Amino acid sequence: MTVRLVSLTSILFATWLLMSGHYDALTISFGVISCIACVYLTRRMKIVDHEGQPLHLNSAIVVYWLWLLWQIVKSNLDVALRCVLPGKRIDPIVFRAPTSQKTSVGIAAYANSITLTPGTVSMTTWDHEIEVHALTRSGADDVLAGNMDAWVTRVERRK
Repeated sequence: MTVRLVSLTSILFATWLLMSGHYDALTISFGVISCIACVYLTRRMKIVDHEGQPLHLNSAIVVYWLWLLWQIVKSNLDVALRCVLPGKRIDPIVFRAPTSQKTSVGIAAYANSITLTPGTVSMTTWDHEIEVHALTRSGADDVLAGNMDAWVTRVERRK
């Protein structure tokens, strides 16, 4: 628990320091006090846990983010070309994609990853399915291939 509290305090203070842009002693001391007060309140509320601050995912999540960034770039180019080039068509489709995640956080991460990828939007989630709207059949095929589902499941299982 102590590692999570120190980590949370550090992350909050680093974020506050970067966002504030003020580096004089009085302002920094106010930032330290406010970050410590926030961590104290979260500890009293008992909301600092492995889901709220998943320290065990550090290496896996970085690799996943890099993979997801590449998927976003590829999808962006595909959607842009379909909008610009006359021969490429948009053929919308709504389908249900199966999920293999075990937790609601995993399913939410998968649904958000689908939505972050241009050309696809998660519309509704169920226990083991996500209803998805895709601009193209190839976009639907990419989701149904299960690569993103497998990546999210891999990250979710690293505990």
